[in-house]
Amino acid sequence: MRVLIIGAGRVGLRTARVLREEGHEVTILECDRERGDRARELTFDVVDGDGSREETLEAAGVDEADAVGALTGDLNANFAACLIAKQHGCWTVMRIDEDYREEIYQQYADEVDEVVYPERLGAIGAKNAMLGGSIQAIADVAQSLQILLITITEQSPMRGYTLSEVTLPSNARILAFGKQHESLGIPLPDDSLEAGDRVAVLAEFSELEDVRQLLVGDESPAAAVAGGE
Repeated sequence: MRVLIIGAGRVGLRTARVLREEGHEVTILECDRERGDRARELTFDVVDGDGSREETLEAAGVDEADAVGALTGDLNANFAACLIAKQHGCWTVMRIDEDYREEIYQQYADEVDEVVYPERLGAIGAKNAMLGGSIQAIADVAQSLQILLITITEQSPMRGYTLSEVTLPSNARILAFGKQHESLGIPLPDDSLEAGDRVAVLAEFSELEDVRQLLVGDESPAAAVAGGE
């Protein structure tokens, strides 16, 4: 897969490294000479110039690219780059910053293929470390929605119940279910919850504590980690 990464900052370089390690062909576009030179020292192919301009994207080979990741700290530049890349048939991924509002997120999400928020993803990692082994935040779907992967514990009030008997808060939904040591699949009404089983749940932030109480119980993060060792 051929990928163009716009921006050789912290997020852009980290993404470029991961993609290259997985065998993808990566070209970086960067208008800052110092950042561009740093990427060259890491043996990346670098095109100097503004990645939000069509001539720069064309010089980088956008017509042959499969995907474009606009990962600079400039929201407007990222959006412009994605719009141009879409016209050239590329899959587009746009970075937004921490100061967005939900209506702005939705506006951009309708125009590009994927919107990423590195600061929020970093917060998810920190949250997972604090929650312990029974709850893992997978993704923030929107400003108020999150997908969680929850492992049923011995303390769960729902242990022994079937999925049809589980009553979650009004806006929460079970998206997938998997028995212990098995892959997640489509949740069926007759599936029963036992310790070690996993469910993927979509829930609003305001409902997370209620969901935790129902599926995990009163197990503390420290106990959850110890129980998983």
